[in-house]
Amino acid sequence: MWGRCDRAPTLAAMRTDELDFHLPEELIAQVPTVDRAASRLLHFAEGTIRHGSFSGLPGLLQPGDVLVFNDAKVTPARFMLRKHTGGRIEGLFLGAMGGGEWSVLLRNVGGLPPGTRFVFERDATAEVELVERGAEGVCRIRVSRGGSEVGSAEGFLQGIGRMPLPPYIRRDKDIDERDAMDRERYQTVYAKAAGSVAAPTAGLHFTPEILDEIDARGVERTTVTLHVGLGTFKPVVSDTVQGHTMHVEQYTLPAAACDAINRAKRDGRRVVAVGTTSARVLESQPEGELSPNTSETGIFIYPPYVWKHVGALVTNFHLPRSTLIALVAAKVGLEGQREIYAAAIAEKYRFFSYGDCSFLE
Repeated sequence: MWGRCDRAPTLAAMRTDELDFHLPEELIAQVPTVDRAASRLLHFAEGTIRHGSFSGLPGLLQPGDVLVFNDAKVTPARFMLRKHTGGRIEGLFLGAMGGGEWSVLLRNVGGLPPGTRFVFERDATAEVELVERGAEGVCRIRVSRGGSEVGSAEGFLQGIGRMPLPPYIRRDKDIDERDAMDRERYQTVYAKAAGSVAAPTAGLHFTPEILDEIDARGVERTTVTLHVGLGTFKPVVSDTVQGHTMHVEQYTLPAAACDAINRAKRDGRRVVAVGTTSARVLESQPEGELSPNTSETGIFIYPPYVWKHVGALVTNFHLPRSTLIALVAAKVGLEGQREIYAAAIAEKYRFFSYGDCSFLE
């Protein structure tokens, strides 16, 4: 079932509007549930939908299943710069480039030339120089203090940054009373590998107690790393799905994960991806046994994709006309996806990053 070709033969182009649906705005979750495991869980198996709580997920897993988690850790990547003239510019850290230089996304940078200097609004002792302006607001900056580097970008941002919540979660621009809560809850309990600017949100529901229950059922756990980038929120604007240019993200597939998954496949046991990010790492690999590697993936999974490694999927409820809803449609079929989302809306499930979850078998 999981060892077939990479993609089924190409059929007629899939229209993007086939992935559209109306979502009432009040169903977009602005805060998480008080308890992570109190989120609701929609279970889809053999064409049947059942409703429950995420705390019941361990009981839906089979002994011998291998759950694959993404251990990426979200950097508090949002920051505010102030020009020496007093103007303000919002920034988002994208990655360190060495030598004190960062790749960042700057909003409202306008026509400012290279060499323009700023300070961080929350740490005026650190200076920022605009080195290069790129396309779509992506810029290169140099960060220093007294002529020396400030240390690791992630360490510096831990002190002055805010969590890079997606745009559909509304927060006050400068400071919000929910900032401390976001620091804790927009992060999985098993996050380890720093570098993401968005959370692998299917993992937000897991608690240490849930993980203990999973272990007690004889379910094996392993981890991969995929650093979630801004492209995960990029809508599909082309008329056809095939016309969309997919974003690229860095991943690491370690030897321990390969060993666990290869053994499971040899034994006929199921591989369950926790989140679309874990699924994309696995499905980026060739057919057959997995080998450890660090690379980048731009895989775009949409119908009529034939899955090579992933047998079931734990995932949140996604945006209309997005690459993630296309992945869901590839897992359960377009009609299955529509049925699931119609039921979730009718039952008032909470959507997107801080929302509820589904388990697709």
